[in-house]
Amino acid sequence: MKRIAVSIIGLISFTFCNCQNNSPFPLTDLHVHCKGGFTIEDAVIKSKNENISYGIVTNVGIGFPVHNDSQIDSVINSLKNYPQFLIGMQAEGREWLNNFSKESISKFDYVFTDAMTFTDAKGRRNRIWIQAETWIDNEEEFMNYLVNTIVKILSTEPINMYVNPTYLPAQMADRYDYFWTEERMDRVIKAAKDHNIAIEINNRFKIPSAKFITRAKNAGVKFTVGTNNMDSNFDGAAYAIEMINKCHLTPADFYQPVNKRQNGKL
Repeated sequence: MKRIAVSIIGLISFTFCNCQNNSPFPLTDLHVHCKGGFTIEDAVIKSKNENISYGIVTNVGIGFPVHNDSQIDSVINSLKNYPQFLIGMQAEGREWLNNFSKESISKFDYVFTDAMTFTDAKGRRNRIWIQAETWIDNEEEFMNYLVNTIVKILSTEPINMYVNPTYLPAQMADRYDYFWTEERMDRVIKAAKDHNIAIEINNRFKIPSAKFITRAKNAGVKFTVGTNNMDSNFDGAAYAIEMINKCHLTPADFYQPVNKRQNGKL
């Protein structure tokens, strides 16, 4: 009897885990990079094996190989033989609008950015995923400035999606719930809703929190699924699937870009 009971428990556990790791509807990971040895051919295989559609994204802006209009057509043409993939622009820094015309931006299926690069009130350029380039004189002041920056980005930059949302520098990340108060969450959520910008559920950083997602869903904000991989070491969309199930998200809660090549718009 003990063996039977153990077997039943094991079967229940397997079934539960299996349900938790499977999305109730098809997913598109809109934040996939071909970098770190991960090639476009690898993306074809991985997308098919995991049954997740991809948007292939190029980082553009100051300090990146693609930093002006003249380089955009080569990016688009590099994916001409892979019409199954959406093509995304990841705009870096706050200066990107000075580098790219509306015409060039419109060649992508979607455009997104984050607030991980900004210049603070003292004129210091922060890249908050690098500890040595993150300036925190006072944590509360830093957090308020970060939220103000996010709201400004959502209110003024011509993007479809906001990614790596609610990201905190390493010095503060272990106190996520302390810094991301309801008031701060709601400011970001309102700006996203007011400007029709989708918020990414990020698999790599496992953000935003279920609390943020629930508040955003209740406010009518749309979501996307994204990973922001550095190489080939990423699997499925486990965090997004967990949040989809936990927060009761449906396909109607997600933003889906138009594939311009498949729809004759390019």
